[in-house]
Amino acid sequence: MKPVNSLKRSLACVLLLSTIQFTSAQQKTVTNDERMAWWKDAKFGMFIHWGVYSVPAGRYQGKEVPGIGEWIMNRAKIPTASYQAYAKEFNPVKYNAEAWVKIAKDAGMKYIIITSKHHDGFAMFDTKASNWNIVKATPYGKDVLKPLVAAAHKAGLKIGFYYSQAQDWNNPGGAAAGGHWDKAQDGSMDDYIDKVALPQVKEILSNYGDIDVLWWDTPNDMTPERAAKFDAVVKKYPKLITNNRLGGGYKGDTETPEQFVPATGFPGRNWETCMTMNDT
Repeated sequence: MKPVNSLKRSLACVLLLSTIQFTSAQQKTVTNDERMAWWKDAKFGMFIHWGVYSVPAGRYQGKEVPGIGEWIMNRAKIPTASYQAYAKEFNPVKYNAEAWVKIAKDAGMKYIIITSKHHDGFAMFDTKASNWNIVKATPYGKDVLKPLVAAAHKAGLKIGFYYSQAQDWNNPGGAAAGGHWDKAQDGSMDDYIDKVALPQVKEILSNYGDIDVLWWDTPNDMTPERAAKFDAVVKKYPKLITNNRLGGGYKGDTETPEQFVPATGFPGRNWETCMTMNDT
């Protein structure tokens, strides 16, 4: 029998070796072809925009607001307090994630992307970084991403999250196309990134099992230094596919033409068209 101290040292060495081997396996380099293989085969996916903007449904103060519904806060210059009141009416009690996934699969779709947070800053998941989320701000009080991810995995579909990393019209400091219109929006963008956006990206990539796509959008005021912080998080997930909208010079894996199909594509680049099936 080995002395106790010798045994402890041996055990420590084994555990250390196991840790090194595990870390090495996790950080194994994945080639671009390997990462994109399923995506190139998939061809067809469902892109879901869903959030508090479903409550006003394109109308504010009795008038229809031109443009797509998820931009209503910006287009109508709705004050943050007025917009946040909509959350009290957001109660999707008939939400059935498995039914949504079945619709996608029956249509021949191979993957789903859903808005985890759009430009209004409202998180559709249980986040610790901001109280402006579906769990704390609505009567529904539940995370809607978790059941969708579970249903997608069960059905064999890939799953991804859209995340608005720069624009955020409710969390102070977030960017806004055309500039802020409410003093409650003012603040440090760097503080917003460090205290809200980065923590939330870490949450959506680590709290739901395997996530296949992270879909950035509108890099307003996104400098190379700010974008690098997000890229550092993404690099921890070598199989993750990202698009070209992070900003700061980061190209990601895919080009994202919207509402049109480019006749000649993008030579040397993977691309997907986002084609809305209705006006909003």
